[in-house]
Amino acid sequence: MKESKVVSTAALLAGLFLTAAAAEVPCDTEGVCKLPGSVAENGVYKVLSPVGESSIKPIVQAPRLKTLAGKTVAIVGGSFMAYVTHPELKRLILRDYPDAKVLVLKEIGSAGPWPGPGVVRQQKEDFVRNLKKFRVDAVISGNGGCGLCTPKEMGSCIAAEHTGIPAVMIAAPGFADQAAFAARTAGVFQPYVAVYPGAFSAHSREELLENTRKVLYPRIVAALTGKAKTYGAAKSRKNSGDTVFSGSLDEVNYFFLQNNWSDGLPIIPPTPERVAQFLKFTDLDPDSVIAAIPPSYRKVTPRLVAVNGVMAGCPPEFMPLLIAFAKSMCDGDFRRTLASTHAWTPYVWVNGPVGRQLGFDCGQGEITSPPNAKLGRFINLAMLNLGGYYTKLNRMGTFGYLMPWALAEDEEAALKLRWLPWHMQMGYGLNENTLSSGSALNWGNNLAPATSDPVKIMELMAQDAVEKQQFALGSGTPFVWRVMLVTSFVARDLARKYPTKNALEDALVAAARMPIMSRTYANYFANPGSAFDPRTYDVRKHAFKISAAEEGRITPTPPWLAWVDRARMETVPVMKTGKTAILVTGDANRNKTMCVPGGGFTTVRIELPRNWDKLMAERGYAPLKSFYLRSDLKPAAPVRLFRSYRPRRGFGR
Repeated sequence: MKESKVVSTAALLAGLFLTAAAAEVPCDTEGVCKLPGSVAENGVYKVLSPVGESSIKPIVQAPRLKTLAGKTVAIVGGSFMAYVTHPELKRLILRDYPDAKVLVLKEIGSAGPWPGPGVVRQQKEDFVRNLKKFRVDAVISGNGGCGLCTPKEMGSCIAAEHTGIPAVMIAAPGFADQAAFAARTAGVFQPYVAVYPGAFSAHSREELLENTRKVLYPRIVAALTGKAKTYGAAKSRKNSGDTVFSGSLDEVNYFFLQNNWSDGLPIIPPTPERVAQFLKFTDLDPDSVIAAIPPSYRKVTPRLVAVNGVMAGCPPEFMPLLIAFAKSMCDGDFRRTLASTHAWTPYVWVNGPVGRQLGFDCGQGEITSPPNAKLGRFINLAMLNLGGYYTKLNRMGTFGYLMPWALAEDEEAALKLRWLPWHMQMGYGLNENTLSSGSALNWGNNLAPATSDPVKIMELMAQDAVEKQQFALGSGTPFVWRVMLVTSFVARDLARKYPTKNALEDALVAAARMPIMSRTYANYFANPGSAFDPRTYDVRKHAFKISAAEEGRITPTPPWLAWVDRARMETVPVMKTGKTAILVTGDANRNKTMCVPGGGFTTVRIELPRNWDKLMAERGYAPLKSFYLRSDLKPAAPVRLFRSYRPRRGFGR
């Protein structure tokens, strides 16, 4: 790509699609751009793009229908008050087109989130089969009202368009852009979205019906019959490893911000010379494709990883860790939740001697230590530029996101207790190097056990797990992923009763239970999706359903509820075996644990270049082997984690 001679102030649509320029900043014949009032005090920087080319090819979409008369229409999905909007849409279609046939909700199924290139998902295959079986002529899917349900409901529209059937998606105003983005990243470059006027779950039944009749229905019919424009159509954009811009430090920062390549904080200009220093720290070809990371499916290369590493202020020797994180972003269990309105924040932890060699902190204030913080900044930019996650477009946190962070496990402290460090639990050797990626929904609200009794500490941790779930009050998913951070002295006390981390996890799973009515009340009145219809479905009926689905039973009253003066009560568990990582880390002089609920996690080997020691010696580091640890403990045998989790080496119990 030739150097840019202008700075476009138009925003990129997730780096894949470029809207029309709103304004331009002129540059001179040398490519040096001047902003009003700016002074190039730091010279001129020639910089590389941090964003890769899309791997998605557009499909030829089906023509719209001339009319719905005599057609078979499938109204699918089930999110955000669909039980109100979808039957009403069916009534309206049959009122105006009596000879049409309408399939609603579960009569035909749905596709679920569109799988990535080369991925086969049975739900999608079954849905496509049903579209053909029932001779469906048009698909309406909805309702998109959250960061996870929007791409899920758009998946049915994508499947229809790929099958040659016109489709339209229903979405709330704040999620229409996300719906269109999800379509384009699946090759549907001209999506149709019918925007509902407001938040579905905040509207009464009467408001939902009124808006469906007066707003949604006309928009849906117009979209299916070619009388509406596609939603936010935009041009394709490609990027390469060539220089894309020249300017001063201020101008480079301005250019990157205007192109949505920056998180708004100052960046280090990614010049070819700086990028070349990073590329020394990998044996991979600079332009080989590491991955095509969802949701944008951009091609990620070592060169692009290096560009983002430079921007983040990382030193070149971080390159193997940066590549490991880029690989981890392909794991659905880690990545899938990151678009949600509930604001999962990605973070990592490091195991192995390379973390100690690079100076990653595992003690007091660890995430604000400079090496840890620099890696956290890279995660933020990688989410933006490598993955294509954009706030207000497909990263939908209602109140925003924390900056990502990085931890390291105190492996020496764990080994003294005969506890396996995390990477050894995953089947790696003691002196192998790994990076684990996870996501969190809270940070910093930690527990200080005022006792050395290991059982009481475990019970306190179990109560903490009950209180800290993915969604407030335990209203959402019943069994969630958690990372438990434990300082070394608390771990010492726990180890007196629980000889392994797995033994501690087993005890936590048994103890962490919630009264059935607490769980029911939260899930009924604060359900993350649609509200329940009180006319046909009451709270007590919901309690029976939850108890059956979530292994409810009569148990001893949890010790922290002893004040209710009941020996036994019906409870449901909030933890599942294999969904908890326990790390010994943090201030060794403080009695603390912290429960970090979030999404799944994945562990990736950190691949060092063959000449690592030589490169590190040139930068003043001691040899890697001087950071090795010794122990007679062996890595755990490979065993899979809970359900769909696919570690590179298993999880040992």
